[in-house]
This record gives sequence, structure tokens and C-alpha cells, in this order.
Amino acid sequence: MNIKLDLFLTFLKIGATTFGGGYAMISQIKDEIVDRKKWIDDDELLEITAIAESTPGPIAINLATFVGYRKGKFWGSLLATLGVVLPSFIVIFLISLFFDQFIQNKFVAYAFVGIKAAVAYLIIKAAIDLIRKMPKKGLPISCLVLVTVALLLFDYFSIDFSSIYLILIGAFIGLVFYSLKDLISKKRTIKTAEKKANEEPKEGENK
Repeated sequence: MNIKLDLFLTFLKIGATTFGGGYAMISQIKDEIVDRKKWIDDDELLEITAIAESTPGPIAINLATFVGYRKGKFWGSLLATLGVVLPSFIVIFLISLFFDQFIQNKFVAYAFVGIKAAVAYLIIKAAIDLIRKMPKKGLPISCLVLVTVALLLFDYFSIDFSSIYLILIGAFIGLVFYSLKDLISKKRTIKTAEKKANEEPKEGENK
């Protein structure tokens, strides 16, 4: 199948069958894009999710745009984005025409009770999948623990603190930590090379 058409149909399926917004979509995006299509791997999905969350716009749309561009350049990104947006646009447009009757329908209310539970599961599953694929190193684990504790405290004490600031703080910590690590590694390499050069016998010394 033409890759651009495949992108459109894949993200159309994701947009039409997933409830709960971007976070709930991550689990299905992983199943379709990583496990079945093999368009990106788990590490790339984790990185793209972090980028999509820290940039303006819904996370699912940002993911669709990025993956679409990766596989089909401009038209791929356009069709993937259109595919993931189109089902929601159509559904919301139709609901808006009969909103009062729709929202007061008791069967709709009953259905949404079940949908909320399913959405909660999808979000938790997406979080668990991302944590499993996260590098098991000191800094990522420390950031995860600190962010989790911070969010729980903010929620408990009703502190208004945007999650975007936590993302930016995490980015700053990662940038500083790995920059210093690279600098220290380079200095050690230079010292090792100098030490080795000094220990080598000078030309003609043993003659």
C-alpha cells in the first residue's frame, strides 16, 4: 500500500477508535505504529512523546505529524494529521447539532461511565509502557521519582504548577548532567592519552 495512504488510514483508525484524548491514544499508537507497522521503535516513541508533550498542540496530533513526516515527508505528515483529526471533527460536529438532546440522554450518560473507566485504563497502560521502555539509569529514574512526588504534593496541597515547567526543568537537568558527563569523559580521555604518551619510552632511550 502507498505509504501516504497507509499513514492516513492508520491514523484514521486510531482517531476513530480511541477515547480519552492524547494520553489514551499513546497505547494504541504504540500498538499500531511500533508493534505492527514498525515505523518507529520504542525509544523513538518515548522521545517523540516527550517532544510532543513539550510543544504546543494536542499530543496525538503532534505524534501523528511527526510520524507522518518521518515516513512520508510533508504529504505524509499532512495526511497522518488529517487522519487522526477527522473522526473527532465529524463526531463533535454532529453532536453540536443535537447537543442538548445528546447530553440529556440517559443511555449516553450510562455509556460514558464505562468509557471513563476504559480511558483510565488506557492512560495507565500507556504510562506503564513508557516507563518500561525508559532507560534504567540513575538520572531518568531519579527524575521520574522526583516528578511523581512533586505532582502528588502539588495535588495534595492544591498548588497550581503547570506540568510544562516540570518538563522544562527535566530538560535542563538532562542537558546539564549529560554535558558535564561528556566534558568529564573527554578530560579523562585526554589525561589517559597524555599519561600513556609519557609512559612510552622515548625514541632511542633503550638503544
